[in-house]
Amino acid sequence: MSADPRRVEYPPAPGLAHAGELRWRPRVAVVGGGIAGLTAATGLAERGVEVDLYERESYLGGRAGGWDTTLGDGTPVTMSRGFHAFFRQYYNLRSLLRRTDPGLRRLKPVPDYPLLDDRGRVDTFRGLPRRPPWNAMVFALRSPTFRLRDLVRIDPAGALPLAAVSVPETYHQLDDIDAASFLDRLNFPPSARHLAFEVFSRSFFASPAELSAAELVTMFHLYFLGSSEGLIFDVPEDTYPASLWDPLTAYLTDLGVRIHRGVRVDAVEPGERGGFRVRGAPVDGVVLASDVPGLREVVGASPELGTPAWRERIERLRTAPAFYVRRLWLDRPLRVERAPFLGTGSLPPLDNISVLDRFEAQAAEWAARTGGAVVELHAYAVAERSADLPDRLLDRLHEIYPETRQARIVGELDQWRQDCPLFGLGDFARRPGVETPVPGLVLAGDGIRVDLPVALMERAATTGWQAANRLLAGWGLRGHPTWSVPNQGRLGLVRALARRRAAGAG
Repeated sequence: MSADPRRVEYPPAPGLAHAGELRWRPRVAVVGGGIAGLTAATGLAERGVEVDLYERESYLGGRAGGWDTTLGDGTPVTMSRGFHAFFRQYYNLRSLLRRTDPGLRRLKPVPDYPLLDDRGRVDTFRGLPRRPPWNAMVFALRSPTFRLRDLVRIDPAGALPLAAVSVPETYHQLDDIDAASFLDRLNFPPSARHLAFEVFSRSFFASPAELSAAELVTMFHLYFLGSSEGLIFDVPEDTYPASLWDPLTAYLTDLGVRIHRGVRVDAVEPGERGGFRVRGAPVDGVVLASDVPGLREVVGASPELGTPAWRERIERLRTAPAFYVRRLWLDRPLRVERAPFLGTGSLPPLDNISVLDRFEAQAAEWAARTGGAVVELHAYAVAERSADLPDRLLDRLHEIYPETRQARIVGELDQWRQDCPLFGLGDFARRPGVETPVPGLVLAGDGIRVDLPVALMERAATTGWQAANRLLAGWGLRGHPTWSVPNQGRLGLVRALARRRAAGAG
C-alpha cells in the first residue's frame, strides 16, 4: 500500500462481519456527499448497514467534485473547483479509491510541482530523496532561495517542533501562535518563507497571519519531515466524476446505498421510539458530513440535538477567506516545457497556474482537437471580492507565460467559494470531534477534529472512516482499519530535546 514502512496502522474494533448477522439491520442517514460522507457511506454499507446518502448539490465529491456545464459555444465540459493533489501519504483516501480502482491506475503521477517567487527563482521537488531528514537537507542545499548565512541564523531550539511533531501535543504547544509569528520567532529567512511554508498555509486558503502555527507544523510533518512518501503527488487522469466518483457511485449502489442528489437536509429530529428522523424517514444513526456552513445550519435548525456546550462548538466553527478559480480555454497551446502545476504565491493575487490539458483527458482531447490549451488560475485567501481580480490574474499569466499574451480566450468559467474550514488560533481545542454527546450521531469532514497528523482531503477521509467505525462498534459490527504517517518526529534525539524544552517552558 505504501513505500513508507513506518506508516502507522490503527486496527478497527472487532465485531461481526455483516449486519445480516444481527436480529435487525440498522439504517443510517449520511448528510453530505463529499469525501467524508462517501467514505462513511462506504464503511457502513460494506458491513451491511442500510444507508441513505443525501447531497444538496447535483454532484458528489464535495470540494473535489465536478459538474457538467457548457462553454459559450455550446461545447460540453466538466467544471470543478480547481485541482487537488492526491499525495501518496493520503492512505485513508487512497483506501477509499481502491474500492473501485485497486491499482489506482486512474491516478497519474505528476513529475514535479515547481514554485516560482517574485524574483524569478524556481524551487523544485523533482528528484529529492524521499526519506527525512535527507529530503529537507537536499531541498535546502540546492534551493536558490536558501542561503547558508540565512540558515545559520535560524533558532535551533525554536525549530525543534518542526521535527518533533506529535498530535495532539503539538496543538497544545503551538495552537495559540499564528504561523507568521512562529516563523518570525525562528528567524526563518524571509526569502524562503513562501517556498518552504507559505505554500502549505495557502493550501488551507488562509494567510500565515491567520493560520495556527500548530497546523503549519503538522502539515510540514505530514508532507515532509514525518513521511518518506515525498512531495510528488498524483492527479486523476480525467475529470473527478469520470475518474473517481462515477465508479464509486456504482459501487455504493451495488451495495444498496440510496443516493439522493440535489436533496437538502435541513434538520435532524429525534425519533418517536429512539433514533432520529431525517426528511421524515426513521433512522438509527446519522453522519453529519456537511461543510462548515452546512453543519452549522443543520445543528442550528435542530434545537433538541446535543448539549449547549457542544452546540456552541459547532456555532463557533469558522470558514477561511474566499478563493477564486478562473478556467480559460485558449486558442493556442502553451510552450511544451510548462509544468502541469506552478506555485506562484509570492506573485499576488495569483497562487497557482494549472495546465489541465497536460493531465486531464477531457481537457487534453479538447486541446488536441482545437490546437489550444486549458489553463486554470487560482487565487487563495481573497480578502474581498473585487471586480478586477479576473483581469489581474490574467495579467500575471501573461507575465509568467508570455506566449499567452497573443492567445484568444474562446471559453471561460469561474468559481467564487467560501466554505473551507479555518484552522485559526486556538481553534483546535474548541473544534468538535467525530464523537458527539448524542448516541448514534457522529460528525465527519475536514473541519472536524481528529488527533492524528492528517490534513485536507485525508482528514475528510479519516473522519469518514472513524464516523463509520463509531456507529459500527455501537452495533457490534467490525470496523475498518485506518492509517497515518508516524505520529511523532522520526528522530529520537530531536524528540527528546523537544520534550525537555517543553518541560522547561512549563
